[in-house]
Amino acid sequence: MKKLPIVALVGQTNAGKSSLLNRFARKNIAIVAREEGTTRDNVMARIDQRFLLIDTAGLKDPNDDFEAGIQDQIADAIDSADLILLTLDSTKYPDDRDKQIAKNALRSKKPVLLLLNKSDLGEALPNEEFLRLGIKPDQTFRLSATTGSGTKDLKQAIQSKLGVDKSFATFSEKYHDKDKYRRLANNDLKLALIGRPNVGKSSLFNSLGQKQQALVSSRQGTTRDVNRVEVRFRGRNLEILDTAGLRKPGKREVGIEKFSALRTLAAIEESDICALLVDATEPHSKLDQSLAGQIIDAGRGIIVILTKADLVENTDEILDQLERDFNFLPYAPVLITSSATGKNVTKLFELALEIDQTRHQEIKTSELNKILGEAILEHPPAGLKNTRPKLKYIVQTDTCPPWFVVHGRELGLLHWSYKRFLERKIREKFPFVGTPIFFSYRNDQESKSRNDQEPKNRNSQESTKL
Repeated sequence: MKKLPIVALVGQTNAGKSSLLNRFARKNIAIVAREEGTTRDNVMARIDQRFLLIDTAGLKDPNDDFEAGIQDQIADAIDSADLILLTLDSTKYPDDRDKQIAKNALRSKKPVLLLLNKSDLGEALPNEEFLRLGIKPDQTFRLSATTGSGTKDLKQAIQSKLGVDKSFATFSEKYHDKDKYRRLANNDLKLALIGRPNVGKSSLFNSLGQKQQALVSSRQGTTRDVNRVEVRFRGRNLEILDTAGLRKPGKREVGIEKFSALRTLAAIEESDICALLVDATEPHSKLDQSLAGQIIDAGRGIIVILTKADLVENTDEILDQLERDFNFLPYAPVLITSSATGKNVTKLFELALEIDQTRHQEIKTSELNKILGEAILEHPPAGLKNTRPKLKYIVQTDTCPPWFVVHGRELGLLHWSYKRFLERKIREKFPFVGTPIFFSYRNDQESKSRNDQEPKNRNSQESTKL
């Protein structure tokens, strides 16, 4: 695909940059809240296949190393941008910091547009109050990211400044679900990094993307938004999602952290495969198991990654504990990594492609029924005194994840342990590495009630998730 030009949103905190990004993207990508400094990482969105829009953190004085790292990211965004959007709150008089931001933007020799946000409010100041920033009046736009007023004219001005090829945009505008079509057309694969705070997700994210895009710090909760980077590996486009760390629900702070938790759960739904990161230096918690359960419930592929292995002398004991903690995931591969040394970083890509292949695997009905027959001979299903379940045949009805429907009679009497036994028998022949497989059970002699049929909605109570 053609390299898209980059547009950077810069300005002070709480000027409305994240709201503007969400407005252009037509979905909530960046976290929006009244709390200043909500955005910490550079958050990007592809806008109508015409340009990449980067939402940067609000410019502040670099009081410490952590804040200095944020400002370095903003500087990188300005350096790589083809166009800079200086965003100001039009209800506030420009101060010395606004002047410095404008000076730095103009010094970059990149085209700069001045955006006066919140212009729909009654206390918005006239354009004349902002002339001292040095940006020409014809490069100034009044708008409201909240209501959308003025954003259409701004988009046209951005495209004119960039000289965007209109025929390139036509590709996506023909389709209602642009993101889904783009993924199908380019055979994209989405990989989400999931885990507790400070487990090493951003470090691994930067190693995989081979650039410092996510802010890395020992301070918990550094990442709040979902950061994204695209890489090419063995002919496939892989989009990597770095999510905010999740703490126990009772320990999550009201406001920003709750939003980040929702964003992380949405990333699980959006992804194809999730890499669950577990810290080798800390005991494994129930939250790790809970996160694994959420990934499986969503039907996503899963890889368990043991991070910070270079800080541990003996990993054998930790792997044994990991096997006990995740005994409900015998099919999930375990990968030991170290972002500091680069150990097994590219192996994650190889596993992701392997799991994606198994998620698309289709098994012939004849092979499935051979496995079913052998399972029944080895261990006939138990039932009540005069009634026993009878398993007739099994078919595969779906992929990504694989879904199987077992037909028979009196299947409501089938014990959960026997259902797990059937899964094990199938996995002996077809391992389905790194992906859950799902089963539904249909009583053929009875009328098909809503709960008897294989579910179109995979949350049906009658389906058994293994």
